[in-house]
Amino acid sequence: MDASSSKAFKLISVVYGLLLLASNCSVHGQYRSIISFGDSLADTGNLVRLSKSNSNVVSGVLPYGETYFHHPTGRFSDGRLVVDFIAQSMGLPLLPPSVAVKNGNAGEQFIEGVNFAVAGATALDVSYFVERGVVNPDTNVSLGTQLEWFKQMLPSLCRTGSSCKEYLQNSLILMGEIGGNDYNHPFLQGHSKEEVVTYVPNVINAISLAINELIELGAQTLIVPGNLPIGCSAAYLTQFSTTNKKDYDAKTGCINWLNDFSQIHNQLLQDELDRLRQLHPNVIIIYADYYNAAMRIYRTPSQFGFASTTSACCGGGGPYNYDSSVKCGGARSTVCDDPSVYVSWDGMHLTESAYRSIASGLLQGPYTTPRMHDFLSLKSTLSMHGEI
Repeated sequence: MDASSSKAFKLISVVYGLLLLASNCSVHGQYRSIISFGDSLADTGNLVRLSKSNSNVVSGVLPYGETYFHHPTGRFSDGRLVVDFIAQSMGLPLLPPSVAVKNGNAGEQFIEGVNFAVAGATALDVSYFVERGVVNPDTNVSLGTQLEWFKQMLPSLCRTGSSCKEYLQNSLILMGEIGGNDYNHPFLQGHSKEEVVTYVPNVINAISLAINELIELGAQTLIVPGNLPIGCSAAYLTQFSTTNKKDYDAKTGCINWLNDFSQIHNQLLQDELDRLRQLHPNVIIIYADYYNAAMRIYRTPSQFGFASTTSACCGGGGPYNYDSSVKCGGARSTVCDDPSVYVSWDGMHLTESAYRSIASGLLQGPYTTPRMHDFLSLKSTLSMHGEI
């Protein structure tokens, strides 16, 4: 058997095994809760609650939240995030931020889902960056911090070892996206690609350790997203603007070397997930390909209803309507009339419409490995631009 045939046989065997597992798990995919970790791509209100006042965090003021909620919720978008669309598709409520617990009664409030994601969070601990002269301007929360929060809360969600095992078996774990800020902070502070690329194995290891710990606690189904194409971000396009046309993709306008960097992370992450699947053959580990789910939008925006891909809807002017000194919602910022035709919301984060398209690609399309819809029983169908 040649190498390609052997690889194909291995993939078929893995998928078949996971399908057998899924048939016995959570009543054919009817997960009872979602437990989320991550950064601003998944934060549903933790950072804004951890700050001293809402005005200290841009997501705590309009126009953040204007589209769906009609008020700021702490989400770094005009509306819903990928995690929101996943929850709604499963018939579950939107995930409350973990720090929003009232009267210490986490069990009742979070039994159907809880979100530990914090905007600005990194996979690696803050000490790693301090040693390298990298500043996190947003938070000192890491993936390890979030995991500790979860372990502290777990006894209030399930009382005994057996009940906790059942609870986790019937929960969908969403691991981020996490890791993007491990690169955003150093890149946007002037650190070189040659330096930042050395962080990648450590970032992957931190994610892997967290996955292993969750599996040891009893997790049975985990979705692990890769990084978005940072070379298409208005913040990066502004920071690394150049007159050298060869640096840009002619079709998308994205910066090639930055997108290549994202794919380095994503490939190493997928390799590590393959290793973890072999270690834990009875656990469903799904890779969510945020990168290619987003790139299909950048390559053919009109097909998905977008008129602008690389310019921010809300920003401070310039070629990409992004200025790092002008925050969305600030006095000098401007907001587009129709966020639904924009991919970029504020230069670093995406619009609800973009997140909906990415979620659709994950839930209904080919952008998960193995396919997510083989394991999740969806309560409703995502439309590209309609409401759920």
